[in-house]
Amino acid sequence: MNERVQIEHALRTGLENNEFYMVYQPQVNDLNETIGFEALLRWNSHELGVVSPDRFIPITEETGLINPLGLWVMKEAFTQLKAWQDMGIPACFQGVAINISPYQFSQEGFVEQVLEAVSTIGVDPRLIDLEITEGLLVKDIPLVTSKMQMLKDIGIRFSIDDFGTAYSSLRYLQHFPLDQLKIDQSFIRDLTDESSSQVIVNTIVSMANHMQLSVLAEGVETRREKNILLTLGCTRFQGYHFARPLDKEAATEYLYKNTPMLVQSPNH
Repeated sequence: MNERVQIEHALRTGLENNEFYMVYQPQVNDLNETIGFEALLRWNSHELGVVSPDRFIPITEETGLINPLGLWVMKEAFTQLKAWQDMGIPACFQGVAINISPYQFSQEGFVEQVLEAVSTIGVDPRLIDLEITEGLLVKDIPLVTSKMQMLKDIGIRFSIDDFGTAYSSLRYLQHFPLDQLKIDQSFIRDLTDESSSQVIVNTIVSMANHMQLSVLAEGVETRREKNILLTLGCTRFQGYHFARPLDKEAATEYLYKNTPMLVQSPNH
């Protein structure tokens, strides 16, 4: 309880003191080309030192602080994406994924916030991938669908994060304008030892193919895991085997060193 009170107090001044920053973990394809980044929030508190997202994100959701913090994350990621856009986007690069909390998504003005940020910053919305969780899809289905569709209409993509770990509302998937399923890393860790995990991954890939969704495996840490995933039909990966989360300078270097030289124009 004391730790929670400490974190909540420190959170309230963290944004004002510029204690938060973003890192970017590469997402690659079977040719080892960088196809995207996942934007990840980090916090180095003046008061508490480095605080893990697992410790502070739940508190931001309980207190409502997720809304200003989530908006800051979105604008920060959009701004970095616009910088890459202005440099010329490599041909295979599809954009940046940003985690959206169910609490943030459920706010009445969420869609308007996204539209305003896209317009103000000038980022190409087709380079934005918003990651949501399975649990969000079983709440107010008409409202969730409406919000997603308004953003989809300007080109924003949607992925389901940690797919397979929550209430898998498979019969609802067809109702939502989704683009990608992200296989949770818990299945990847068990790939080499448990045939059941291979069956699950194979089932997810097969289902996604039938629904014309792409699939990305999270938490890939070894070459063997990557090779097993390839045999199961998964060709998009994220994990320490390829790269740890990188600061924006290192991410920029990684992007332009690990992708073909052919680039899209900034207006693509």
